Amino acid sequence: MKKNNSAKTDKEEVRTKKKSGLRENIEAILVAIVLALFIRAFVIQAFKIPSGSMKQTLLIGDHILVNKFIYGVKIPFLETTIIPIKDPKCGDIIVFKFPEDPSKDFIKRVIGVAGDVIEVRDKKVYVNHTLLNYDYGIHTDPHIFPAVIQPRDNFGQVVVPEHSLFVMGDNRDQSYDSRFWGFVDVKDVKGKALIIYWSWDKEDFGVRWNRIGQVLK
Repeated sequence: MKKNNSAKTDKEEVRTKKKSGLRENIEAILVAIVLALFIRAFVIQAFKIPSGSMKQTLLIGDHILVNKFIYGVKIPFLETTIIPIKDPKCGDIIVFKFPEDPSKDFIKRVIGVAGDVIEVRDKKVYVNHTLLNYDYGIHTDPHIFPAVIQPRDNFGQVVVPEHSLFVMGDNRDQSYDSRFWGFVDVKDVKGKALIIYWSWDKEDFGVRWNRIGQVLK
């Protein structure tokens, strides 16, 4: 009888250890999931570039990390800022809810903030009547359209309203941006583009190794 009792005790200990080990693994997985969701909601989120509107800064197939914390802490889903930190400034590359379809995310560069006067004359961008000298903007189409045809090459003057941003793509001739659909509400900004962590060229079917790790400016 003693041997049987001893054998039962050993089996019970093994079962207890297995249950304890399984519970620890489950707890570790749950903690990892919660931590990942927290980071995604408040700190860093990954995005993939689907279009060429930000060439050459960002190419189709670039995968980027976006800093969601830099402009303030927001309540997930409600997108209400509970701890403001700072507002986007001119030159920032931001991810935001597309005003014409909030279910989509757009990425553009901030050209003007509240109170700025924006004008485009023959493809040249002026902010507060001063020519914008950023090296980021490129042009791929030599044709210049008058404002009566479309606002791509000749636009404004307009004053950026309060709590709003005027944004443009770096690929100026191939970007659907504030020239066409208006301003971005600051509350719809999700974060600032931080770094390229992966880049895949589907046309050449290869990794763009030279782009990985590039800090976005």
